Parts: sequence; structure tokens; C-alpha cells
Amino acid sequence: MRDYQAEFDARVAYIRNKLSEAHADGIVFGNSGGKDSALVGILCKAACDNTVGVIMPCSSKRNYGEDAEDGRALAGQFGIETRVVDLTPVREAELKALEGAAVLNDMALTNIAPRLRMTTLYAIGAAENRLVAGTGNRSETYMGYFTKWGDGASDFNPIADLCATEVFAFLRFLNAPASIVEKAPSAGLFEGQTDEAEMGVTYAAIDNYLLHGEVNEHDRAIIDRYHSRSEHKRRLISTFENP
Repeated sequence: MRDYQAEFDARVAYIRNKLSEAHADGIVFGNSGGKDSALVGILCKAACDNTVGVIMPCSSKRNYGEDAEDGRALAGQFGIETRVVDLTPVREAELKALEGAAVLNDMALTNIAPRLRMTTLYAIGAAENRLVAGTGNRSETYMGYFTKWGDGASDFNPIADLCATEVFAFLRFLNAPASIVEKAPSAGLFEGQTDEAEMGVTYAAIDNYLLHGEVNEHDRAIIDRYHSRSEHKRRLISTFENP
């Protein structure tokens, strides 16, 4: 049987060590109202009282409603300081500035919000000597289901080894808000978006493949395709080496 308390304590110790190594005064993370950010927020608050969660709505109505409400519920239950930065005007200004420079496709448009959010977190981190906590899980990393230099960026990540379904189970152990635990995983990038519908495969299938090597051929084809096409996201920056 999994010892969640021992695992919780080990992750908290890891975070404290990262803070000590960096001589940082605190932590900042994006409080999206989702499962991954919820677990990261709980861990970071346990490790460092000076933890700030930032709610950053950007264009999507869901960001202002359900996601923000769930983020506040998490913060209220676990005593996490909350700040709100509305990024919709910033996104609109960026799109205006790009007029005439490029015609943006759906991928380019979708990736703007995660990168604006990470810019915001690093601005707060630099201003207050805080480390930026990452919130990506193992399943998302394997699938490449994250934005390069957006939600894929951070100073440390205390849940990177956990598959999505393991995050869900961990949140149940910690008695996180039911509204977060039970809702369909979504990046909230556009109306009606859910992770599993967009990828065409469930997290249960992805995790069964990663943890046990078991998957049907249909799901394997989708998982392998996502993993192969996103390899560049998992590599360090290519740099020239003089022979």
C-alpha cells in the first residue's frame, strides 16, 4: 500500500532543500484551479509559509468562473496567499502588436496565454526573491502536452515524477476540494476544452502504459505519436560546440 504521508514529507523536504540552495525567500506558483497546481500549492505551502498562488485569467470565460473559484477554494482550505493578475488585456495587446508581423494559427494563439502566465510568475519571483514552482506531471511531459517556455518552465517541480492518475489519488488523500478532484482535467485555454478530448486518449490509458506497459493498439498509436512529435520539448537547448 502506498505511504502517501511519507511521500508527502519527502516532497516537502525536497522543496525546502531547493529553497535553501537558491537562498530564496519564498515560492510563487500559478493557481489555475486544476489538479496539478492544487497538489503543488499544497506541497509548497507545507514547505514554505511564504507561498503565493497567482490566479491568472486570460480570455477564457472558464478562467474567470469555475477555475478561479476552485483556485480560491484551494487557497482558502490550505491558507495560501492569493493574488489575481488579469492577463486578457495583455493578450489583446500582444495580438495587436503582432498585426502585420505574422498570421497566427491556432497553435500560436493557444500558446500565448501559458507564456504570458510564466512571464507573470517570473516577474513576481524576481521582484520578491521567490522560486517559481512547476506544475507539470509525468503524463503531460511524456505526451508533450505543455507549452515550451510556458507552463513547461519553472525553477523546480515537486510532482514531475507523478502520473496524472497518481496526482488525482494524492489529492484525495490530502482531502483537496472535491470540485477540483472531480472535474475533468483541462488547461482552460478555450471554451469547452478538456485534456483528454483534445488528445483523444484518457489519462488512465496513458498512465497504464507508462506505469505497467499495458495499452491497446489504438491508444498506443496516439500516445506514441504525441511523444514522438514533442521530443524537442523535452530536450535541452541545442548549442553549437566548436570542434
